[in-house]
Amino acid sequence: MDVAKVKINGLELEYGIGTRYKDIAAEYQKDYEHDIILAMVDGDLAELAKSVSRNCELKFLTTADVPGIATYTRGMILLMLKAFDSVFDAGQVRQISVDHSLGTALYCSFYADFKLTKDQLADVKAEMQRMVNEDTPIHKRSMRTVDARRLFAEAGMKDKEELLRYRRVSNTNVYELDGYTDYYYGYMPASCGILKYFDLMLYADGFLLLLPDKSEPEKVKPYVDRPKLFATQHAANIWGAEIGIATVGDLNTAITTGSISEMILVQEAFQEKKIAEIAESVKERGDVKFTMIAGPSSSGKTTFSHRLSIQLRTHGLIPHPIALDNYFKNREDTPKDEDGNYNFECLEAIDVEGFNRDMTRLLKGEEVEMPTFNFKAGKREYKGNTLKLGPDDILVIEGIHGLNDKLSYTLPKESKFKIYISALTQLNIDEHNRMPTTDGRLIRRMVRDARTRGTIAKDTIAMWGSVRRGEEENIFPFQESADCMFNSALVYELAVLKQFAEPLLFGIEEDCPEYVEAKRLLKFLDYFLGISSEDIPKNSIVREFVGGSLFPV
Repeated sequence: MDVAKVKINGLELEYGIGTRYKDIAAEYQKDYEHDIILAMVDGDLAELAKSVSRNCELKFLTTADVPGIATYTRGMILLMLKAFDSVFDAGQVRQISVDHSLGTALYCSFYADFKLTKDQLADVKAEMQRMVNEDTPIHKRSMRTVDARRLFAEAGMKDKEELLRYRRVSNTNVYELDGYTDYYYGYMPASCGILKYFDLMLYADGFLLLLPDKSEPEKVKPYVDRPKLFATQHAANIWGAEIGIATVGDLNTAITTGSISEMILVQEAFQEKKIAEIAESVKERGDVKFTMIAGPSSSGKTTFSHRLSIQLRTHGLIPHPIALDNYFKNREDTPKDEDGNYNFECLEAIDVEGFNRDMTRLLKGEEVEMPTFNFKAGKREYKGNTLKLGPDDILVIEGIHGLNDKLSYTLPKESKFKIYISALTQLNIDEHNRMPTTDGRLIRRMVRDARTRGTIAKDTIAMWGSVRRGEEENIFPFQESADCMFNSALVYELAVLKQFAEPLLFGIEEDCPEYVEAKRLLKFLDYFLGISSEDIPKNSIVREFVGGSLFPV
């Protein structure tokens, strides 16, 4: 038998050509705290179902790694869909779509002429568990893209047929689990045995697939309900379906048929309508003096605050923007994280006492000199900018801690109107491949960082994990305390961002740690046909990232 030299953990070993990475991983599993789910061969990700074909360096990724937990999630979706296919007779269920995430759970819509019951869901779970116990293999096969389109058309998977219509590649990989075939964007597990941790529960008109996260990949936490977040995401999905753009295939069709210009105007009008409704709610409350806006990175908070201010003016109010960043503590007083770096994300980085003192004085009608933070010098400065609130004046305060009452602990509850903003995309790749909202925000930030700060894509990707941890600690726990939520995602935006992001991603060298993520994002963007930014309105949230905004962003 031909052999190859495989370097693992600094040791060079010999394995027969054709030895599966899964079998090698089994030898090393004892050295890992979490389940091995992927291989990395000479710096490139590879599925464990693949085999040794040459001399190489081999590393392993577990479910505690970002690519690993994403692979676990895709495998769970395939397992769940196959179980439904086995439990119900052909034609009973018209469609199951994986719509969006709710924490670590995935909300799935269930389309049938009957309502899904708890007992039926228990049967599905039992079937999933059977395949886990039997370690049923997941087979990958390549076929001509035209044949894949025909396969999914015959299976009634219209979204996949439409998606593959715009694929440039001649061949397409599909995955088969015990006779059930599907298409997935990204890597998959070699078999079902690793998919041990999950649960199912009825929710709204569909159900939730409960999953672990990478921090505790062997634990499925009890579901914590997020009714406001669900309502916002679900409404976005319904609206996307109503206008005929629910998937990437739908968007590409709108581009090729020439209807995208009108669709851009429809989407922008819809967002303006939502902003107007928020402004009306603020006015109706009557006693609001502080609109507190918070959301994760690259949600479009700055543009939103300006557009909200304009709508507040239509109700006779006089808005004044306040950036919480201006209340940063001086650099020498800024706390540091466990790595010794300044932690600008934590509440303790803000001069909370100073903020409350100024806001309380403003509420009393006093004149206050407002600070400006000099980021270059790392100090708060006072330049004679004063503010005094009259009967119709209102502050529009934007910052990551806006929803946390510890920030504004001295201000009366009735004086605050809290708004959560995030890019909760209503667009999915197809009915079974959801589009993570974090991908859209990362691409937004990458484009903006390169344009406004000269930051290369590699650095934006490198710090994204830290940004996400800050969001998990300081923003997401307060989502449900908001008086309202605003979805800043636009169905067309990735077709615009594609032109700006791809050159940045191609600029990341293969030997960089960020190359794997860059390669994944390039594959993701390849699903989209591109469109020009020329027709994007000057007040659009997209302008905050690609440039050309009429607002100072």
